[in-house]
Amino acid sequence: MTHPADQGQRPRIFVAGGSNAVSRPYSYLPMAGWVQAMPLFLTDHVEVVNCARARASSKSFRERGRLQWILENMSPGDYLLFGFGQNDVKPDPGLHTKPFSTFIEHMSAYVHGVREAGGHPVIMLPYERRRIDRHGNVSRFLGDYPLAAQQLAEDEHVPVIDLYRQSLQWWEELGPENSKPVFVYLRPGEPLQANVQDADNVHLRAEGAVEVARFVVRSMLEQGVIPGHWGRDLDRRRFSYDEMGWLDEETFWHRTKTRVSKYPGK
Repeated sequence: MTHPADQGQRPRIFVAGGSNAVSRPYSYLPMAGWVQAMPLFLTDHVEVVNCARARASSKSFRERGRLQWILENMSPGDYLLFGFGQNDVKPDPGLHTKPFSTFIEHMSAYVHGVREAGGHPVIMLPYERRRIDRHGNVSRFLGDYPLAAQQLAEDEHVPVIDLYRQSLQWWEELGPENSKPVFVYLRPGEPLQANVQDADNVHLRAEGAVEVARFVVRSMLEQGVIPGHWGRDLDRRRFSYDEMGWLDEETFWHRTKTRVSKYPGK
């Protein structure tokens, strides 16, 4: 297989997912998508191309031409890291899939499309929402979607980043109060931005995004999915907000509107 580096181009990790992965503009502070924190743990040998879209499910991301855009721009040897379920569970017919039928059908299209393009598919099981009862038990909002994705990965021999199981462990260990700083719970004196909801149990603060990105990169390295020399600073604990890769509004909207194929039907 030809690798992009052999052609003088950095290999790329494309990412497909929903709102918890989207790279955010400054107007969303302190909310951050975990993908925008990935470069903190990766060297300049690789480029991260974040194609995640708010409110995207495995179905809508594919049907609206976002998967096809990735496949059209992918070079042999590139990667696609993708995970869905947060929006597939919703009843909206434009989003909804059934775990062991239509969800697997759509997810399979990602796997096969990437392999046909000469790339490497990597399935990610998304983190669970912060829903914790007074006894410290975490609700399984995502239901059977992580299990279905795991089954597909085993059937297709695709590497898996199991953020789902890790998140259950995190939220249970942190408990109802100490898990709040991971998510968008505003601190005293922090302004409420127009696009941000306080006490948001789905989206991450920058601090939470960093830890998710750390886990994802570490998992890819430990499994040998990506070369060892691509990783860096995995044990570093202090990061400033200035390092988080916030976007300006123009770049944010340009990426949102243009990373869509003109031929979405494939």
